[in-house]
Amino acid sequence: MKVKIEDLTFDCIIGILPFEREKEQRVIINCSFSYNFTNSEFIDYSKVASDIENLMKKNKFELIEDALLNLKKHLKDKYCIKKLNLTIQKPDILPNCKVSVSL
Repeated sequence: MKVKIEDLTFDCIIGILPFEREKEQRVIINCSFSYNFTNSEFIDYSKVASDIENLMKKNKFELIEDALLNLKKHLKDKYCIKKLNLTIQKPDILPNCKVSVSL
């Protein structure tokens, strides 16, 4: 099975610039993963989405790259995920574009 969590949006501290360390900014996260589904074993996508948001808010990452690697490790350790794709977008950091980093 393949699960997609699209446009998970919330505010958190992320970034290296001084103003990014003081005020939360909006991030948008897209996540997809595959796993072996059986009737007795499934992955609760609401828990995955909640874990992503909680980790981002708790850790206050400086670099998007570090956030992606941390999320990857956590999700693969906690859930039986096979293939994982993650993108973190900071849509408001630059006035004329959206910036994102993918894993």
